[in-house]
Amino acid sequence: MKKLSILMLAICSTAIFGQKVSDYKYVSIPEKFDAFKKSNYGLETFLAKALKGKNYVILPTRIDQWPSEAKDISCNVLTANVLDDSNMFTNKVILQFMDCSKNIILESKGRSDIKEFETGYPDALKQALMKVGASNPMVTQSITTQASTTTTTIATNTVQSSAPETAVTAPATGSSTGNYSNGKIDLQKIQIDANQFILAKSGNSIPFAIFKTSSKKDVFIVKLADNTTTIGYFENGNIIIDIPQADGRYTKEIFTGK
Repeated sequence: MKKLSILMLAICSTAIFGQKVSDYKYVSIPEKFDAFKKSNYGLETFLAKALKGKNYVILPTRIDQWPSEAKDISCNVLTANVLDDSNMFTNKVILQFMDCSKNIILESKGRSDIKEFETGYPDALKQALMKVGASNPMVTQSITTQASTTTTTIATNTVQSSAPETAVTAPATGSSTGNYSNGKIDLQKIQIDANQFILAKSGNSIPFAIFKTSSKKDVFIVKLADNTTTIGYFENGNIIIDIPQADGRYTKEIFTGK
């Protein structure tokens, strides 16, 4: 039962703290959108230019021309698509961004009362793009959207109850599992993989925080349950989280190992 809880926590963590479009740097745009049979009406060029203006890197059509961090780790790349949602009176489009698992990260609709296709479709796409934030990756590291796959694998530490429990590989500092408290909340540390662990209340399927390794040793990018992003680190065997305050300052929240 305990192992099943860990599995559910791991799966929920990837669902609740899923990536946003702005977490990505690279976007792949097809040469032609399948929804537009006769013409793309310049939509691929319009989309590429708009996304470049929002600091995204638009990848070449040929994968062998991609930079290594996009080519070697496909989950660092979003694929953009534009669907035709028009009726006989209005030009409408649906802008989609999909991750490496074909999950839709964002779907945004736009419409235009301009009747001419050549200007109406780009005008509708311009509206749809208003929901797309500027590229702002959390850290300069590989985006581990493969977490759901890795999580399922680790949860095979959901091994048969008759088998001895297998330890998960942990980062250099801190143990793979353990209980921590700040005096108000008791949390369990659950190692998802070598680059990621969770703090969660026992028996609760919603993680309190997810920790991902950063480019600095023993310092983590932390995503809290309210979707706030901050940093955390180990100190004297304790887990520290910098909690952002309304006035822009940070307070040091100490979770002591029990």
